[in-house]
Amino acid sequence: MGRFDGKVAIISGGVQGIGQACARRMSEEGASVVVADIQDDSTTTDGIRANGGEVHQVQMDVRKREDWNRTVKEAIDKYGKVDWLGNIAGVVNMKSEDSVVGLTDEGWDYVIDTDLRGVWLGMQAVIPHMQGNGGGKIVNISSLAALKGLENLASYSAAKAGVIGLTQQAALNYAPDNILINAICPGTIDTPILKDITPEMLVQNENSHMLKRLGRPAEIAGKMAYFFSDDGNFSTGQTESVDGGWSTNGRNY
Repeated sequence: MGRFDGKVAIISGGVQGIGQACARRMSEEGASVVVADIQDDSTTTDGIRANGGEVHQVQMDVRKREDWNRTVKEAIDKYGKVDWLGNIAGVVNMKSEDSVVGLTDEGWDYVIDTDLRGVWLGMQAVIPHMQGNGGGKIVNISSLAALKGLENLASYSAAKAGVIGLTQQAALNYAPDNILINAICPGTIDTPILKDITPEMLVQNENSHMLKRLGRPAEIAGKMAYFFSDDGNFSTGQTESVDGGWSTNGRNY
């Protein structure tokens, strides 16, 4: 018996990185997991099934309301309910320079639509069901970039700061419905999103953390599991950093 037996979680961005680690963690503890991702890749679902877990995959674009509505409907049709939403899908701007002056409309729209609009649409799709089901829990992934000035991350910083504001406002609005909504701000996590950075940038990122290493996706999954568990039942509207001390060390590197 797992402590999450009988729970149903939708995890966006569940094919790789933090999303994959969160999907695996919730499944390992007994939850039924809906892996929602724009990528048509069964790596996560195959692994969960091989480990005896219950999982369903939906290919979706978090920027599209109709995709979110379809995902929530499929989850309810298959499992009868949705208890939790992990809003994890996110991108960085690889379409243009990412300073305020150098940003293009395309770069700005791509990041804001995915990282902020996607979080809003996910909550919009699932909250009415949670209201009718007696409550639920939502965890939104923000970033250290929302809390600390980081070079050449203008669109990303704006989107992730918006996630925190949206989390706090929604937590207030829906607390009377027993819907608990929190945010996690990871530091630099060792995921495929880093594949295009230079070795020098990688070392800088490692050295920015007090612990002098990158974070692991499983460490973010652990914090999400806390919020989803009964231990997190008195937490809502919170933003918690999991960043190896970077947010308090006073320097970038």
